[in-house]
Amino acid sequence: MSEHAAFDPTHILGLDGYLKPFLPAIERRYARFQQWKDTIFQHEGGYEKFTKGYEVMGFTVKDDGTVVYREWAPNAQEANLIGEFNDWNRASHPLSKNQYGVWEVEIPPKTSGQPAIPHDSKVKISMILPSGTRIERLPAWVHRVTQDLTYSPAYESRFWNPPADERYQFKNPRPTRPRSLRIYEAHVGISTPELRVGTYREFTQSTLPRIHRLGYNTIQLMAIMEHPYYASFGYQVTSFFAASSRYGTPEDLRELIDTAHGMGIIVLLDVVHSHASKNVLDGLNAFDGTDHLYFHEGSKGRHELWDSRLFNYGSHEVLRFLLSNLRFYLEEYQFDGFRFDGVTSMMYLHHGIGTGFSGNYEEYYGSDADEEAIAYLMLANDVVHTLYPSAVTIAEDVSGMPLLCVPVEQGGVGFDYRLAMAIPDMWIKLLKHKSDEDWNMGNIVHTLTNRRYGEKTIAYAESHDQALVGDKTIAFWLMDKEMYTNMSDLTVMTPVIARGLALHKMIRLLVHSLGGEGYLNFEGNEFGHPEWLDFPREGNNNSFHHARRQFNLVDDELLRYKYLNNFDAAMNHLEEQYGWLSSPQLYISLKHEGDKVIVYERAGLLFIFNFHPSKSFTDYRVGVEIPGEYSAILSSDEKRFGGFENVSLDVKYSTTPVEWNNRKNWLQVYIPSRTCLVLGKI
Repeated sequence: MSEHAAFDPTHILGLDGYLKPFLPAIERRYARFQQWKDTIFQHEGGYEKFTKGYEVMGFTVKDDGTVVYREWAPNAQEANLIGEFNDWNRASHPLSKNQYGVWEVEIPPKTSGQPAIPHDSKVKISMILPSGTRIERLPAWVHRVTQDLTYSPAYESRFWNPPADERYQFKNPRPTRPRSLRIYEAHVGISTPELRVGTYREFTQSTLPRIHRLGYNTIQLMAIMEHPYYASFGYQVTSFFAASSRYGTPEDLRELIDTAHGMGIIVLLDVVHSHASKNVLDGLNAFDGTDHLYFHEGSKGRHELWDSRLFNYGSHEVLRFLLSNLRFYLEEYQFDGFRFDGVTSMMYLHHGIGTGFSGNYEEYYGSDADEEAIAYLMLANDVVHTLYPSAVTIAEDVSGMPLLCVPVEQGGVGFDYRLAMAIPDMWIKLLKHKSDEDWNMGNIVHTLTNRRYGEKTIAYAESHDQALVGDKTIAFWLMDKEMYTNMSDLTVMTPVIARGLALHKMIRLLVHSLGGEGYLNFEGNEFGHPEWLDFPREGNNNSFHHARRQFNLVDDELLRYKYLNNFDAAMNHLEEQYGWLSSPQLYISLKHEGDKVIVYERAGLLFIFNFHPSKSFTDYRVGVEIPGEYSAILSSDEKRFGGFENVSLDVKYSTTPVEWNNRKNWLQVYIPSRTCLVLGKI
């Protein structure tokens, strides 16, 4: 039995008193979650057993070499396991069905004790429907599928059972959970400057050391769950338990994660439980011939914009599948947590399509909310945090759902962090539509600090979506075509490049230090990656030209990309030292519209930004709470960051005990145009 805790609204009302009229809806969600939890504990042996469905379903191998295969397909009348091992004979290995619609077959080992199905050989399930039609499917729980595009775009499933000496053995313990997350969001396939798909092994050897040097303590891996269309960025999953084979083997991925752990870096999986590919031949769609096995039937089970299928989160077996999927990646691959994709689509019956969220609580707690999906997210977070207390969960939600990052037992949805999706949108709007003189300091600060009290946020300056074709990265908005001609130190520093380098650094430090309790960067943006991201597709003649990260640019000592890269590393290492992301103490003392100056304190540091396009200020007076002597510990104008060295790091700044901008002391600094400084107490 699970402990049936009575729901106590005290904590959430303390966070936000405006939730009081919506307590019935919050209590109803909690009751639905608790009902599922009780069912799991009463009938399934609790979370521990229920979430290890992958040790029962799909293919399992007994100690004596017997292979057991189980599949949930209640609509099928007959089922047979076929594959290379039995020459695709549809009669030789029939399965029997139990009362719950689960089919099963045991295949005895060879006389040598070896499994009768060879490692990495092709397999399928063949079924006959009530209509007499025969269908063939890839096993839903299969751990490896491969694609041969010269032959067909459809995947083939394989029995993954490497001999003991070929199985990767984890060597490093999981790192302790970082006090603050500095996330490097990466895609294995694009992590090469070459015109092809990169591999897990290359990522391990070449990209991990870069991430480590830059000072990131967390990696968020995209496009790992198997997806047939490379250009989908991994968001149309066909085989949920199969790590993408286009980058290598499951053992290669294990080695990648273990190597990251050895560097003290935790690894999060970008998990897609919001929808699934509508593919029938190699996906879950119409798995047993019905429209409604894993998904809702009819229009409720289809996402209009994504052209994909939507899970039925009210189904016991679907919950077993999805919760076991989370446990599988935590256990079998040693991932340290998840970034849940498409949470907005899950939490609302309209999936966010054609809906703007105004912040009115009726939008969150009215009839548009999908309480089945919300209960699933509560369950998922409760499972992950119960079984792995140090695991991290992050929600991608654009709606601003209250209590998303409040623990489940307190009435929340249970995520640790939410992504601050309004921040990148703000920067693009500014760069697209406003001249530098028209940037409003108050609006910028408001967007960066407008987050729900008591709920943690991951801030980021630009998202991976903005790197995609049709949009531009921040570096490209700032410098565009001059990046092809004037990024060499052998050329004169033009006004466009000088402005671009300066603002790129300022934007990143402002977001890093003011925007949340965690920070995220998409691969390549740390050095101002030029151009956009565009995967091979028909519209670009299947070109890899834009589906890669040109790390060769940052490695070229003659190019100016190294300056942005150096600044990125300096920010991260300084945060590691002072811990501003985990520091709740934050005070903004100045947002000066005329001077374009922003000043604030966090974690005992004084941050000063001068966004003015032309004015530098001598003896600029800023307030600071703690008296004493300060010095600059970081300046965006340093030569190693492509600056002009107008600020000396040797200068000492002494406070005067007179109140200024609501702070008890002031000091005076020289702050050049388009420069940011971080002062620390000596």
